[in-house]
Amino acid sequence: MLIPIKILNPAAKVPVHAYNDGDAGVDLTSVTALTLKAGERALVATGIAIAIPRGYGGFVQPRSGLAAKFGITLTNSPGLIDSNYRGEVKVIIQNTGDKDFVIEKGSRIAQLVIVPVERAVFEEVDELPESERGDGGFGSSGH
Repeated sequence: MLIPIKILNPAAKVPVHAYNDGDAGVDLTSVTALTLKAGERALVATGIAIAIPRGYGGFVQPRSGLAAKFGITLTNSPGLIDSNYRGEVKVIIQNTGDKDFVIEKGSRIAQLVIVPVERAVFEEVDELPESERGDGGFGSSGH
């Protein structure tokens, strides 16, 4: 799939798959350097704008290595980029760790996955169809 991309900042990098075969996500990188103190969050610019095709969405997700090693996650994970959005891709990063975390220009800060999405139409009804789970909510499966 071809995704048109506009470079908005000379420090921006075109997203790429780390491994050519089998990767679902591409790495997003920061165009600014900053230190994220423990417990702090920041909106971090990537310096790119993209045109996702209609019928698809871009889901911005944490990088598992940053989460496991440093407690770095995304506050609104996954972040959603709609197909009609043409502004700069930015990432809300949060440091849940107990140490400051340094982000340098070019640091890989998140990953982007392009996924097909259906446009839902909702119909109001008096009753929903039965299901095995029914209205069992949080913890209803016993786990």
